[in-house]
Amino acid sequence: MAISATELETMRDALIRARAKGARELQMNGERVRYGSDAEMAAAIADLDTRLRAASGGRPSTIRFGASKGL
Repeated sequence: MAISATELETMRDALIRARAKGARELQMNGERVRYGSDAEMAAAIADLDTRLRAASGGRPSTIRFGASKGL
């Protein structure tokens, strides 16, 4: 079952708030999650950001150009 972009954004915002307060435990939707370190929380936020971009059809993060002299 896919998670909506709105729900992903709510989850990300709650995690960011908890991290800013220095909390390592978060309760959402009746589930309690405990993070062992700040790095784990940062990874979870990055994962939610990636999922949010994919769910909302965001722009690509990398654009590559190619050029030649035509020789």
